[in-house]
Amino acid sequence: MIKTAITAEQLFDKLKNIKLGGQTCVYSLKKCEEYVPIINAINELKEQKNAVILAHSYISPEIIYGVSDFVGDSYKLSKDALTTSASTIVFVAVRFMGETAKILNPDKEVLVPAALDGCTLADAINGAQVRELKKKYPGYTFICYVNTTAEVKAECDVCVTSANVYDITENYPNDKIYFLPDRFMGENLKNEMKRRGVNKDIQYFSGSCYVHEEYNIEDILKVRLEYPDAKIVSHPECNSVVVEHSDFVGSTEQMLAFMRTTKTKEFLMLTECGLSARLQSEFTDKKLVGSCTMCKYMKSNSLQDILRSLKNPTSHDRVVIDEDVRLRALKSLEAMFHYNYPPKRG
Repeated sequence: MIKTAITAEQLFDKLKNIKLGGQTCVYSLKKCEEYVPIINAINELKEQKNAVILAHSYISPEIIYGVSDFVGDSYKLSKDALTTSASTIVFVAVRFMGETAKILNPDKEVLVPAALDGCTLADAINGAQVRELKKKYPGYTFICYVNTTAEVKAECDVCVTSANVYDITENYPNDKIYFLPDRFMGENLKNEMKRRGVNKDIQYFSGSCYVHEEYNIEDILKVRLEYPDAKIVSHPECNSVVVEHSDFVGSTEQMLAFMRTTKTKEFLMLTECGLSARLQSEFTDKKLVGSCTMCKYMKSNSLQDILRSLKNPTSHDRVVIDEDVRLRALKSLEAMFHYNYPPKRG
């Protein structure tokens, strides 16, 4: 995908309505004038190197609206990675997402330019721990959230995202499920299966996302009092009490679709601030109430590091996966695509 040169005025038009986190995400024409030379250099280099940029919705807005070719949640970007003919994929997100792209595209160079190499969910568990859990829970199907490393995916039967975890768990032909690594999503998974009338023994691990675990019922009650018409939308990585008291729960793409189509004008969005920025930029008739939390790992991606990684990628930027691990992890991703269909109910 080729992007023509962008002007500061064009970029400012995309970013001018975004106001998050004090001065962290507030854009002036002057700031856009500083970004534009780097943005145009990245877009020119992408063309020269046959590269494509995938950006998660939690990434800083100047990246999303300046250089990205695909934007979305982990499931959408997983599919987008399969469609590109580019020889290089720059995955502007966190490491495990770049690993997913590499698993699906072994012949492409995959770069992750993030300065911070981490994710509290992905770091919560490793392959050796999964192997020990499989000994402790024989006969269980191990379902892993996409927010895991390649070595963890390689030890599991099927991978899921926040968009399809409920349907895949219901569809999977085993009544014994071990879900990892997110305990909050595990709690919500058990509750949703009960709500659907699906009788499965679901065990889960103890990990959590440090961004989503901060949200609590007080955040919701305060907004309900001050903005009685507002809709509460939350991510399934939030705790079960927050999810229970939300008007809509889903992946980032599902949340955006809900806010796009509902007539409500006011929203409390309980997920990372990047999604709030997208709403402010793309749905100017909608209003955010309350606050959001930023992920330091997602926000460690910068235009400067994207340009640097395209020019002179380092071993830290490059995603390299052992072929045996990649092939075993690929099976769990292929299982996700296989079992991701609406459940049939009598």
